[in-house]
Amino acid sequence: MKEIKKQLRREIREKINSLPAEYIEESDAGIAARVCSLPEFINAKTIFTFYSIGREPDTHRIIRRALEMGKTVSLPVCFKGGIMEARAIKDIGELRPSQMMGLMEPLDSKIVIAPEEIDFIVVPALAYDEEGYRVGYGGGYYDRFLVRTKAYTVGITREALMMDAVPREAHDIPVQCIVTEKKARLLRESR
Repeated sequence: MKEIKKQLRREIREKINSLPAEYIEESDAGIAARVCSLPEFINAKTIFTFYSIGREPDTHRIIRRALEMGKTVSLPVCFKGGIMEARAIKDIGELRPSQMMGLMEPLDSKIVIAPEEIDFIVVPALAYDEEGYRVGYGGGYYDRFLVRTKAYTVGITREALMMDAVPREAHDIPVQCIVTEKKARLLRESR
């Protein structure tokens, strides 16, 4: 299974790199607008999302909108052994590159938000399938984190990267909603 997922990640990355820049820009705007209009997002008090880099679907607009709305916004800080914390920010300017993975993280924030206190989570992935399962980046951080929360989970991806099915393992947790630039697919009610 490990080799199958590794090969699939390679293929998806190649597909991502081949997407036209105009499509990336259009889909970024559509994804952010759809996420920010979800009732679960609007009603959430505490948001947990990642800070997108490269050709990942843009989360910067989602973060800014959540902050404008007065929500508690938290982002991941990752540690060795697959451990991840949600740490609150007041401004995107508080983020800086982590030593471990080079991701933008709120490393100086001392405000740790417990998983059970989070209302809404944007889950990163290379791609999603129609049932809400994802091809992640291979670290297992989110799989370990999601079992500890009852938050509403949203996967964001580009319509061009949606798959019929992805390889699954027993520990994989599907998201409750997938948002692309075309639509929001509600897959299951709150946990």
